Amino acid sequence: MNPHFFLFSGPVHAERLSWIGECLKFYFVKIHPENLLHHAPSREKIFEFMLTGEALYSLHDPAMVRIWEILIGLPSVRITCDRQELALRGISIEGLKMKNPEQLNDHNQLGVSGRSSFWNDVVKNARQHEQPVPSTIGYLLNVSPYMHRSSLSAVRCLNAALESHASVELYAYLDGIHCGHTNQNPTEFENVGSGLEQVSEKAAKRGLSCQMIACARCAAARGYSTWDDGQRLVISACTIRPMRIRNLAEIVSRFAKNHIILGENIASIQIKQGGQESSFPLQEESRAPPLTVLITCPPYDSENAFGGLSFAIACAAQGILTRVIFIEDGVYVVTGSHAPEEDDRIFNLQEVIDAVAGSRNLQFFVFTPSLHQRGIAKDTKMNAVLNIGIPELGQLLFLPPKESFASHQRVIFF
Repeated sequence: MNPHFFLFSGPVHAERLSWIGECLKFYFVKIHPENLLHHAPSREKIFEFMLTGEALYSLHDPAMVRIWEILIGLPSVRITCDRQELALRGISIEGLKMKNPEQLNDHNQLGVSGRSSFWNDVVKNARQHEQPVPSTIGYLLNVSPYMHRSSLSAVRCLNAALESHASVELYAYLDGIHCGHTNQNPTEFENVGSGLEQVSEKAAKRGLSCQMIACARCAAARGYSTWDDGQRLVISACTIRPMRIRNLAEIVSRFAKNHIILGENIASIQIKQGGQESSFPLQEESRAPPLTVLITCPPYDSENAFGGLSFAIACAAQGILTRVIFIEDGVYVVTGSHAPEEDDRIFNLQEVIDAVAGSRNLQFFVFTPSLHQRGIAKDTKMNAVLNIGIPELGQLLFLPPKESFASHQRVIFF
């Protein structure tokens, strides 16, 4: 069996690592207890955590290290680190590595170019997740360049995918659309716009497909524009050549395909056909990978909660089984009674949830341990949002919904 994997480049805090750890315990105790009976360090890995960027600090913080030691003490759990980013940040993991040499890997794979790269390891994992071997690897980009070093991850990941002879796709959403702005000219940083143009050129030379799509709503909000000359859609001069501004539905149509999609904070969970099924069923047969959207940010101060909710609704509308889970600070979306001013041009997220409640392929949940940790409760009027704990979250993550024929489930952190 190919491993389930989590890819983190943003901050990983104790709350997130703790609920992930509890879900892994649920997996081993309730779903596959046979793995506990035959534990050996050399066994094939079942879970792989791939860490780069700010996520690497969690391996240095003493409180977080204690949680990591519990996780890698479970059967066949391994951590792969970005060695280049460890060196950049001056982070040492030798203490943790000496205790767990088989479970901690910081020697990244060599690519065709002869250089080692963490993204070669990521792409290798991605390519193992589909049968037959996938022809395409996608990347969902939600953050802007230069303010976020993790935006470079998209360029490096797509280059590694091309080296492995996979076609590539970039989906620019929220602030991620800024990576496609023309005439970027940073003096201190690697040019992300030029990097994406080089990805497109490299793909063309190798006879591989390369698509770069930016969400039209997010682009229009940030001053990007398109116009129709009466014959075809013309992209404005403010985007690099490979980037196309399109309706969100066009991005979502790519999520209906079975290829692996990576991103800043994501997971890919293998679905074993013919195994135990979740008690949360599909409403119809589907070959599109199910999608779990974890909304982890509070509403209104940033676009993350609204963006995650909008993305989930769009996916469900195209027939993708979509579950939205409010967790960590995302639980504030469903607490209290939200009352924006009448002239305040902002969506009331609670009203959005009520409006789409009962839609086909769309389910809402709130993680009660996150509520309890903050001393708050779900608003009693939010009947469309079901309360869940660790057992239910474990089912949603690791048990395939009935009538799903996909090879894996996608998990995206917003």
